[in-house]
Amino acid sequence: MTRLDTDSTFFAEAPSDCDGAREILLEAREVPLGGVRAMSVHRALPQRDLPLVGAWCFLDRFGPQVTRMRVEPHPHIGLQTVTWPLTGQIRHRDTVGSDTLVRRGVLNLMTSGHGIAHSEYSVGEGPAPLDALQLWIALPESRRHGAPAFERHENLPAVAVDALDGQAGHATVVVGQFAGIRSPAQVHTPIVGAELQLAAGSRVRVPLRADWEHALVGIEGEVVIDAERPSALGREGPAPTLAPPHLLYLGTRRDEVVLSADSDATVFLLGGEPFESEIVMWWNFVARSHDEVVEAREQWEADSPRFGHVVGHGDERVPAPPMPTVRLVARRRRL
Repeated sequence: MTRLDTDSTFFAEAPSDCDGAREILLEAREVPLGGVRAMSVHRALPQRDLPLVGAWCFLDRFGPQVTRMRVEPHPHIGLQTVTWPLTGQIRHRDTVGSDTLVRRGVLNLMTSGHGIAHSEYSVGEGPAPLDALQLWIALPESRRHGAPAFERHENLPAVAVDALDGQAGHATVVVGQFAGIRSPAQVHTPIVGAELQLAAGSRVRVPLRADWEHALVGIEGEVVIDAERPSALGREGPAPTLAPPHLLYLGTRRDEVVLSADSDATVFLLGGEPFESEIVMWWNFVARSHDEVVEAREQWEADSPRFGHVVGHGDERVPAPPMPTVRLVARRRRL
């Protein structure tokens, strides 16, 4: 999805690496997109103090709402887009010839490489129920200059999550690897993206890789973290509760997290190996420098062959916003 806001330049004195387990609840902020969509989204990532979780660099939830989505052709560089619908259907068209519908349980994974453009429409001419996660994965140096690509996966693997009390949880492995199960989607950095469903009254143990960092995003219902270990991590006071659409950063060096739910609940697990580079992210571009962003913007505005032409569209496209008056700098972690 394209970004119409450009609140994406952050400054910090120095970078810091996550050096252990955390339990930091970060609120998603509402971002009005306006235009022909008249939509609002809740943005859980990036956060001012947390630009990345592994290679995950962006997470919007658009919905639940009744709306007519019309996202005209727009460009991307240096990333993969993960579209994960919760309600409704979305038509995706791009410059590698894809024209497909994505629905609940189906993954659309678009790899921009050096450059791609795509559009996203809700189905039908009138407003319709729509709710989905839109996530971006920053591409490593070894892949970000390559050719664009698109994948669709309808049969994603699932695995049970061990229960300490009540019913076992259910995990759908959307991208990467979780609990020894690997998604068929092609990714280019060690990563996990998995939807976890918990039944009412259950308490489950979610396995994690201790050398990766992780976060949880609330989708439906509420979960309590480590409810029966209030002294974990030196915590004082009640265990944190995660509710939609916010994000709970878990840090590194933990091989599990225990989740409890009084009612049915769904969360999305993000994680991965700490990313290899700091990134400069502006509008729809994930780069390494200000100059790379300027070049991509100028080429989009000039209708450069770099981004191609979206199948089924004419001249309609989303114009790039003006560049900021300051030089873009790398996002830096402060947690």
